[in-house]
Amino acid sequence: MDDAARAMDRMYRLQRHFYDATRKYYLLGRDRVVAELAVPDGGAVLELGCGTARNLIKIARRYPAAQCYGIDASEEMLRTARAAVAQAGLSDRVHLAQGLAQEVEPTHAFGPAAPADGRFDRVLFSYALSIIPPWRESLSHGERLTKDGGSLHIVDFSDLGGYPALARRALRAWLGLFNVAYRPDLAAEMAALSAARARGFNVQHPLGRYYVLARMDAKAA
Repeated sequence: MDDAARAMDRMYRLQRHFYDATRKYYLLGRDRVVAELAVPDGGAVLELGCGTARNLIKIARRYPAAQCYGIDASEEMLRTARAAVAQAGLSDRVHLAQGLAQEVEPTHAFGPAAPADGRFDRVLFSYALSIIPPWRESLSHGERLTKDGGSLHIVDFSDLGGYPALARRALRAWLGLFNVAYRPDLAAEMAALSAARARGFNVQHPLGRYYVLARMDAKAA
């Protein structure tokens, strides 16, 4: 935990101050996934890799009966997140904690504020799997934290298949400066998880395959 957290803190110590202002231009599809969450009244939403809490604030506002939870490895990012949540007047509904996506235990991370069973109606990865080295383990753990009858949602970079080769290489090289990497095996990993755990899934690649929008549905018990 310490090594991963320190690495994230080094990366975001300065970036956190202008992260949202710059990322809005190329982290596309985030508002779409928020709109498609369809959180049930009184439902609980968990974002793994919540960063500045930009998404959680939007979710809390769109679904005013929901309780929202965010985990991030970087305490530096969480400093910005906590301030943003407080400024939005949502500290009673948006709960934040430091942790790793592949191993976090919500009842430990959030204490009494966590759902009683430690599971969530909606689990979200927003441009997180592309920066988490153990992304497969994180995806699997996120699935385990999804309630029966709930759903897991992903928005992240796709293969840029609809763009010229030079543009693809340039964007990937630039993203690499931030340790961001496209996950070409994401759909196959979701298919394997779905088959193993009797879940349905759907994967889309909007905007010329600029980003991937994926959903895994948990069957009701």
